[in-house]
Amino acid sequence: MRTVAEGSLVERSDDGEKEKKKKRRSNRRSKQNTSPSTASEVNEAQGMLPDSGKIEKPTHASTSLEGSLKQVNVGSSNEQGLSNASNVAFTSMPPMHINEQVESVDLRIVPVYGGGIDSKSFSEPAGCRGSSGINKNKDTVPCGPIRICGQKCIFTPHLSLEAVEKALEVGNVKGDVFKALFHVNAHNRVEAYCKIDGVPTDVLISGIPAQNRAVEGDIVAVKIDPLPLWTKMKGPNGSCNNTSTQEGNLFTEDNDVDGKGKHKVDADHWSGLCGSYPGQNKEDADQQSISYKNDSLTGKGIVCDDNTSQGSTNHLDLLGGANNGSINGHHHATPDSLKSNSCSGQVEVVNAVEKMCLLVNSVPSKRPTGRVISIIERSPRREGIVGHLNVKQWASYKEITKKDVKKNKNFVSDNDYIQLIPTDPKFPNMILLVRKLPECIMKRLKSGDMTIEMDLVAAQIDDWVEENPFPEAHILHVFGRGGEIQTHLDAILFQNAICFSEFPPEAMSCLPCVPWEVPLKEIQSRKDLRNLCLFTIDPSTATDLDDALSIEKLPNGNYRVGVHIADVSYFVLPGTALDSEAQSRSTSVYMLQRKLPMLPSLLSENIGSLSPGVDRLALSMLLDVNHEGDVVDRWIGRSVIHSCCKLSYDHAQDIIDRDFDFEGLKNTEDGYLRVYGHFEWPDVIMCLKSLYEISNVLKRKRFSDGALRLENPKVVILFDENGVPYDSKLSERKESNFLVEEYMLLANRVAAEVICRAYPDAALLRRHPEPNMRKMREFMAFCQKHGLELNTTSSGQFNWSLEQIREKLKGDPVLYYILISYAAKPMQLASYFCSGDLKDSENEWGHYALAVPFYTHFTSPLRRYPDIIVHRTLLATIEAEDLYMKHQKALQGHKEMDTAKRCFTGINFDKSAAESIKGREALSAAAVKYSVPGGEILANIAVHCNERKLASRNVKDACDKLYIWFLLKKKEVLLSEARIMGLGPRFMSIYIQKLAIERRIYYDDVEGLSAEWLETTSTLVLSMSTTNRCSFRRGWSNKWRAIEEVALLSCPYNLKITTDNSNQSDAETEIDPLVFPLTVHVLSTIPVALHAVGGDDGPLDIGVRLYMSSYFG
Repeated sequence: MRTVAEGSLVERSDDGEKEKKKKRRSNRRSKQNTSPSTASEVNEAQGMLPDSGKIEKPTHASTSLEGSLKQVNVGSSNEQGLSNASNVAFTSMPPMHINEQVESVDLRIVPVYGGGIDSKSFSEPAGCRGSSGINKNKDTVPCGPIRICGQKCIFTPHLSLEAVEKALEVGNVKGDVFKALFHVNAHNRVEAYCKIDGVPTDVLISGIPAQNRAVEGDIVAVKIDPLPLWTKMKGPNGSCNNTSTQEGNLFTEDNDVDGKGKHKVDADHWSGLCGSYPGQNKEDADQQSISYKNDSLTGKGIVCDDNTSQGSTNHLDLLGGANNGSINGHHHATPDSLKSNSCSGQVEVVNAVEKMCLLVNSVPSKRPTGRVISIIERSPRREGIVGHLNVKQWASYKEITKKDVKKNKNFVSDNDYIQLIPTDPKFPNMILLVRKLPECIMKRLKSGDMTIEMDLVAAQIDDWVEENPFPEAHILHVFGRGGEIQTHLDAILFQNAICFSEFPPEAMSCLPCVPWEVPLKEIQSRKDLRNLCLFTIDPSTATDLDDALSIEKLPNGNYRVGVHIADVSYFVLPGTALDSEAQSRSTSVYMLQRKLPMLPSLLSENIGSLSPGVDRLALSMLLDVNHEGDVVDRWIGRSVIHSCCKLSYDHAQDIIDRDFDFEGLKNTEDGYLRVYGHFEWPDVIMCLKSLYEISNVLKRKRFSDGALRLENPKVVILFDENGVPYDSKLSERKESNFLVEEYMLLANRVAAEVICRAYPDAALLRRHPEPNMRKMREFMAFCQKHGLELNTTSSGQFNWSLEQIREKLKGDPVLYYILISYAAKPMQLASYFCSGDLKDSENEWGHYALAVPFYTHFTSPLRRYPDIIVHRTLLATIEAEDLYMKHQKALQGHKEMDTAKRCFTGINFDKSAAESIKGREALSAAAVKYSVPGGEILANIAVHCNERKLASRNVKDACDKLYIWFLLKKKEVLLSEARIMGLGPRFMSIYIQKLAIERRIYYDDVEGLSAEWLETTSTLVLSMSTTNRCSFRRGWSNKWRAIEEVALLSCPYNLKITTDNSNQSDAETEIDPLVFPLTVHVLSTIPVALHAVGGDDGPLDIGVRLYMSSYFG
């Protein structure tokens, strides 16, 4: 039985719908030539009343989540009554809320232009609709002066910081106000979503008014709508409200996910476009184990953990912590005013999240919706938004108002503005006051130079008032012509705040002069491991070598594996200028043809790099591994090593494959093929084979313990000798990559275990939350519809299911790789955090992909600052252990002690020793000596490192996209096969394996093309005719697109068009076009034509069209 509140809610919704329909009918009669910005469907998307051009602020029902929770049992009875409202809310308009009274706002005097309040431009942003990727509205809508005076508000006022604090406190009781990270749907800016830590489903923020001026990356306070207003969930437990999406489809609406990128261990940031290259990290494989993909072309991402050295990201699309500011996998600093010091407050937060989780899990067919009530922390992205100026629009307006200017000279001067169209569709169009433009731009405008529209500029948002539909901004930098690669590279670095300047003299003065040798004092105080057969394995072009491996067989049959990491902490001392510079940069940045190092090359490529043939300082782990893959004993400490060889992955693979001719390499001068010291090639080969065998044992054990890997071929860009890209190919990682990855993962896990036990409140760890439940359901629904069983109850079961699918799809490997790319989409971003921030929630410390309770980054200190922090913490633990054991030795009066008993770094941690008075004193003194940060300082370091790591990944993905765009621009047209992954009446979603990207092809509103959608069979029939033209529909602009925007038409007598095959470098593969009528289903293979879009005339994008044969073309 429905409550009174629910009943009245339905009644009011019904009354509102009737009133709206009545007004729409009246509007259509009086305004048959309505422009798109005032058409009824567009108005609904913006919350605008179609009869007056007004935006009505959403009002909210008083029902709280607490009340909704009590009414879970009756929620289903209301679903039918609210279905219509829910459908509209999901597809085009913000949620309706009833009880708050808000005035309507007249927008008729506010200029509305492409990409702004016009919902059509939001739902199909530049670069996403059709193949042009250019905003067609920008030249057709006149630009006028800003007239805000006397206007009513479009947006609700933001709450003050004090009010937010109070709302969060009240929300903790009601469970309806949360702090969250704000993201925008790249395909539809009207839709945004917020991720609340601990809640398995993100919150939909539908409609520009509900977003309330938040932009991508903001940390916001979001108020959750009452349960009856939630929208339906796609997936096995709910259907999608968007009629163009079916359960059997795989549509990507938003983005989720997470690199020296040596393909070893930076798995968090799988930048999949490139294979091995210098800077790739090994330890980033923690995410690599999950090998997540990042679609740099579609803006989507996937997350894994960072254990593969260079972050072998599967390029193209990647996307929690504690209540104290851990947002969506990123640790964000919490304003002091928002931090609660009371235990009861913390309990309330937990209760609020638990309450929300209970509600979400109780109604799996519903997706939470909400609205932004305040912006707690503004995104750094606001300070560097790149885009193009809409100069033609401004010039058109000036031409129209010439007469008015003569009559009233003051009409234009102060309020004239130019529109800036961002290259990233997640950001709103902005307005720039002409009088505040830089002098260089003003001169070009006055001279009538319209080419300035081709230039890329960066702007910063200054303000976004309640009365204005668009934010005001000012220009920071002009980069140059948008069609040039260097212009875009400069813009990419600028918008991600990447430091590319030389290291300051103060930082360089912290390093020793060259030539440098290991001091005698260090040799005497460290473990001397120079007698070991020890070598590095890296990409062939790597110069910063920060990890080396060794192996010995012990008398008991076990193996002693040595993982030796460059002792960067010896050179980078806490509190120095070099340390500050490294912390500021946080990570090295890789741009395919350029590396921006975190540390000076003198350190990263010379005295700190583990180069062969010279003595080097290291922090080593000697791990005794038995035949089951268990570490039965270990030693950790500072050492001196001497690498005997520098192997590339290819050479290591040749040795594994027994295809390595070392006899012919004895006299070579190639550094990769020379053995130094008293070792010979047979020694190196024997050690490598032993390492390979043990790595396979470790891998099997890791996956049997529940680890997950989402491995896919990567797109590799090929460059000529001048650094110009000329081709691309798909490349899979080899066994040699996995060999190194296993040992880096193992070392990282050991380091995490040691530091979090010794310093439970001050350990810098890395966590990977469970997948996004909503996206996982969508993927499960897709698999189920196509007869593929999927178990996602744990990472181990998920991995096992995918292996079964691999076996089932043996004859169709392309489909399997596509499925893997989509399986990675629900994954969330791994992040650094301070263990003290989650002291009471150790269950949240774990790493989902690796299925381990502790994880950190230890193996890449030359390119990642968190590793340096972990090194210092490890050294403090070792120091404290020595101090404590000396004290114990003095107490016992023994000359000799059992040195095998390592109380803090050994296999068995002595908790009683650590908690004893002397143990605590030793740990405290060691932490001071090595400047181990703790508490708030460490939390802030984690936040900064997360931000810089994400920025580095964004740079990598953007560079991948840029070079692929450049390749397509040179080729003009690239033919390829694609798989249909989603299908509906308006567009299809396709996956192009050659470039590992997802694209959309829109076929609605195309002149001469009819689309028949058979929903019962999920079948699409496209037909073409030169005689049947599309008829005019009331309420639409009647601007039909040409067939050439959707299909590349080839005449049947000229079909011999070829394309490069990514797997056959010397062969050409013929791509045959299809013919109309075209009948397709989900998973159908179709030929497509790819081409470069934008550059001088808009954002860069990859356009895609059907490749068809027709006599009518």
